[in-house]
Amino acid sequence: MDNQVKDAFVRIKSCTFAFMKRTFLIFLILICCCFSVQGQQKTAQKPRLKVGLVLGGGGAKGAAAVGVLKEIERSGIPIDYIAGTSIGAIIGGLYAQGYRTNALDTLFRSQHWLSLLSDRDTTLTGKVLKEVDGVTYLFGFPVRRKAVVERKKGWGLSHGDHIYDFLDSLVSHSPAEKGQVKCTIPFSCVAFDIRRRQEIILDTGNLARNMRASMAIPGMFKPVAMDTLMLVDGGMINNLPVDVMRRMGADIVIAIDLQQRKHDDYHSPFAFLRGLGGVFSWLAERPDIKKYNINRTQADLYINPNLGSYGVTDFKPGAIKDMIRIGEETGKAYRNELKRMKEKLGKGR
Repeated sequence: MDNQVKDAFVRIKSCTFAFMKRTFLIFLILICCCFSVQGQQKTAQKPRLKVGLVLGGGGAKGAAAVGVLKEIERSGIPIDYIAGTSIGAIIGGLYAQGYRTNALDTLFRSQHWLSLLSDRDTTLTGKVLKEVDGVTYLFGFPVRRKAVVERKKGWGLSHGDHIYDFLDSLVSHSPAEKGQVKCTIPFSCVAFDIRRRQEIILDTGNLARNMRASMAIPGMFKPVAMDTLMLVDGGMINNLPVDVMRRMGADIVIAIDLQQRKHDDYHSPFAFLRGLGGVFSWLAERPDIKKYNINRTQADLYINPNLGSYGVTDFKPGAIKDMIRIGEETGKAYRNELKRMKEKLGKGR
């Protein structure tokens, strides 16, 4: 009898041990599964670093920025935010609307920029002098406006009506408007309020108007009136808006700077005007140059094509073609940096 009890006790003990062993194994498996699921969730939720593209001002030199952009496109780096000033605002605004470098290349090469920027009426090209609606044209170029027209339109060598209509047409017929791209890229551009001498960031409202305001060179184009603001070219205060891009939320910033002469040791020749207030103080302090010198050091990838003697007004076809080529060659020189950036994006934060 004692042996039977002892055998029964051994069997019970063995069964209990086996049960506990199976239970422990199941528990371990559940724990591992939980950790695996959590790891997968963390991997799935791990956000990709956001890339911002900054496009500086520079008039005709914007053709070089298009060339650099071609290489950025080839690298496969996604662009999450765009900020620009002046011609950089035009390129950036159109890129945000779905226009890509092939279209921008064609745009730069095909436009008659002199007519576009000067409000030339090409239907009057053969007329020496012709007055239409209070405006006197010389071979199609507006040279004089009657006082009532001038008061209505505002001051400036060119009223910029043609460039506004041109930009408005491009935006209205953009790939984004046609549904050819999934969504637009968040975009900001810089303008300068000449009344208060303040930087104004335009990121909502009429895109064509915003781009037109950002490129309104004082004295060349009439300012853009917006509520109480009188807006002119953003290059007056922030020609390479890397700081704007950081505020937009970019983790990595690519900046394309078209400026050729740097101002590391700039000293204003108008320093003696300091303290007089208004535009005099602005000339004495030149906050635009101070901001530029800071911004160009704050980009993760700073690209500055060497354009030699080409300037802001070199819109001739040969010059445009050459600057696009220079931009492409400059972009190719940064292939390794772009490749490393793409790999970094793949690893997340």
